Amino acid sequence: MSDDLQSGGVDFHCHLDLYPDLEAAIAKAEAARIYTLTVTTTPKAWPRNYELTRGTRYVRAALGLHPQLVAERAGELALWEHHLPETRYVGEVGLDAGPRFYKSLDAQKQVFRTVLERCAEAGGKILTIHSVRSVPMVLDMIERHLPRNRGVAVLHWFTGSKAEARRATALGCYFSINTEMTRSERGRALIAELPMDRLLTETDGPFTQIDGRPTEPADSRMAVEAIARVRNLPTNAIDKAVRSNLRTLVRQGSTYRI
Repeated sequence: MSDDLQSGGVDFHCHLDLYPDLEAAIAKAEAARIYTLTVTTTPKAWPRNYELTRGTRYVRAALGLHPQLVAERAGELALWEHHLPETRYVGEVGLDAGPRFYKSLDAQKQVFRTVLERCAEAGGKILTIHSVRSVPMVLDMIERHLPRNRGVAVLHWFTGSKAEARRATALGCYFSINTEMTRSERGRALIAELPMDRLLTETDGPFTQIDGRPTEPADSRMAVEAIARVRNLPTNAIDKAVRSNLRTLVRQGSTYRI
């Protein structure tokens, strides 16, 4: 991600490799000048994502092992470790204690602990983290295994309580916000209280939709507009804050190109 303040926005969590044409999706985000973090859900998907984003200005790929896939893919953890030196960005990783995935929670914890420990050892990593029905556990593990001076956690689609958000903030976490999070009263109340200097925007496309189609990075502007409505602030104030926050985030101990 280049240090260009005239970009078209920030989408810090999407899945471009789940669109019909990955190369076209990357090109579209580049053309729109959207700072985009395209996450992977399995290490086997990493090489192609990495290769296609190595020369891009606005799009970066993150190396992931999704908690919902751990039951089938835990054996790929060694492959994840093998690729870790190739990137600063890690995700999608984390825990999911929802009813469909609760049976694999112990295995998820083992994988997530290894992810955090390896990131801490390497230093300078930025992680985008899934925490469905597992926020206290995720925060406990971040606190134990990822010291603030060894990496930064971005909580994707955070659905925890206000108290948990305060704890996450104290641990140095950022929060990536999408429009779906603003549709409930609880979500709006949470967003209203998150620290302005920890806000980022995301789409989580193609898992969210706008006007009956999957969202894409350019739709991140709608998250900016939604946050502005929730906080009763001008859209450009939120836009400026998100860009500033991204700049601060990527400069923390960076030895990589943005």
